[in-house]
Amino acid sequence: MNYFQPNDLNSAFDVLKNNSDLTIAAGCTDLFPVTNNISLDKNILDITNIKSMRGFGLHNKNTKIGAATTWTDIINENLPSCFDMLKACAKEVGSIQIQNLGTIGGNICNASPAADSIPCLLALDAKLELSSIDNQRIIPIDEFILGSRKTKLEQGEILTSIIIPKEKEKGSSSFKKIGARKYLVISISMVACRILISNNIIEDISISIGSCSEVAKRIFSIERQLINKNIKEDIFNQIDFSQLNEISPITDIRSTQVYRLKASQSLIKDVVADIINKLDIE
Repeated sequence: MNYFQPNDLNSAFDVLKNNSDLTIAAGCTDLFPVTNNISLDKNILDITNIKSMRGFGLHNKNTKIGAATTWTDIINENLPSCFDMLKACAKEVGSIQIQNLGTIGGNICNASPAADSIPCLLALDAKLELSSIDNQRIIPIDEFILGSRKTKLEQGEILTSIIIPKEKEKGSSSFKKIGARKYLVISISMVACRILISNNIIEDISISIGSCSEVAKRIFSIERQLINKNIKEDIFNQIDFSQLNEISPITDIRSTQVYRLKASQSLIKDVVADIINKLDIE
């Protein structure tokens, strides 16, 4: 096994060009646990040291998050309140040691159904910048993840950044998840929500759920019911959860299908209420 850790993107592309069978890693916190082997048998390209892929870039039309940005970087960054859900998510990823090493790009490309970042990025309408030695393409995050551990990343490509459109940076957000314990937990359900409220009216809303289907999903069925509602009214009694058909929770060692569904419904109420309460405080 060969281990490569380049300091710039061009060097990383050279490694990709000359090594057809390797694993790209960013943080490496999940590199060994996802295998069933007693040792790693593939060449490793560790992109963690590429400084151009770390941190936040603020532009007129979007905000770019480098794929090698760590969870601790996200927690410490001064960001608009629409990113509150991503910060809350970052604080619940594994332990502090994992937060210091693990990256948002690694979390995305790992493509776990329980990947914490995905619901938050779905609620922000994030797009992904995929770069190769002679090309760059940008695709929506909901088109990138095809299933459990399956993505659209092609041979020779690296996820270099996450792009958040400026128009989605309005409003406030919240993230909550339920698991068998408080820390170091694989979630039973998780919900991210971003809401833009003006004159007590919900003008825009995005809700996403993770851990309840093979891929995290935007919950348009509930969004449609909450848009244009007055937050001074009892909006939760107006929600018909029987229309929630985007997710397909399963029964496994961590939870039952019924519990996952009820937990998700409860979390939707919690994140919406959390955002409204924060608005009242302000």
